[in-house]
Amino acid sequence: MSGSADLESLSRMLAGADRVVAFTGAGISTESGIPDFRSPGGIWTRYDPRDFIFDRYVAEPEVRANSWAMRRAFFAANARPNAAHRALARLEAVGPLATIITQNIDGLHQEAGSQHVIEIHGTAREVACIGVHPVGGAPDGCGFVAPHTWAFEQLDAGVDDPGCPDCGGLVKSATISFGQQMPLDAVRRAQAEVAACDLLLVVGSSLQVYPAAALPGEARRYGAQVVIVNDEPTDLDDLAHLVVRGRAGEVLAAAVAGIDSDAPG
Repeated sequence: MSGSADLESLSRMLAGADRVVAFTGAGISTESGIPDFRSPGGIWTRYDPRDFIFDRYVAEPEVRANSWAMRRAFFAANARPNAAHRALARLEAVGPLATIITQNIDGLHQEAGSQHVIEIHGTAREVACIGVHPVGGAPDGCGFVAPHTWAFEQLDAGVDDPGCPDCGGLVKSATISFGQQMPLDAVRRAQAEVAACDLLLVVGSSLQVYPAAALPGEARRYGAQVVIVNDEPTDLDDLAHLVVRGRAGEVLAAAVAGIDSDAPG
């Protein structure tokens, strides 16, 4: 992990900011036992990446079956928030953190107590109707949304390919697949939050997936400071005002502890 000077600098920057926005990626959840995409045990080592293409999900029942099996395995791991999630929830509670923008679909920020979370890649904790014949990567559902457990209950009852109970359309995990349009409302909210912050705290993101990876550059253009906390170098390290190398839980817990003692609550 980076030295105490970097942690002290991070703590001072957080304490001195008026409006912090955190931008989190897969690396913040690895300490909860959720492998990132590319590491041993990650999704790419266990599943066919082509099964994550939206049009294939629409066209092929086998791909939909594989997707539900993957979701079962995901929730069977019973991941829980780690020290990094809890530190960000505490940073929100004591004041400077306004919003978390996350690429993650695991819902662990909310489980840790964070109130203001924008999930730009959706959430695995819900399923949604995407319509009977969605085309061009654009879901065209009727509005049906349910907890993810609804799909498992259907499968356990012998339904091979759960469909929407309201319109008969396809049902999919409420996550963003390759080739699927990004949720415009969430992206616009994220861009607005970045434009309004004076410090963007990037945690556990490789900063390789766009348009999300463009957010640090946008923050700089609006005059905000940018801090990157990551185990490995990223392509945008040179853009940051401060880079702290280390595990997210250790870094954030130490940094937030440095400002927490003087905070109310």
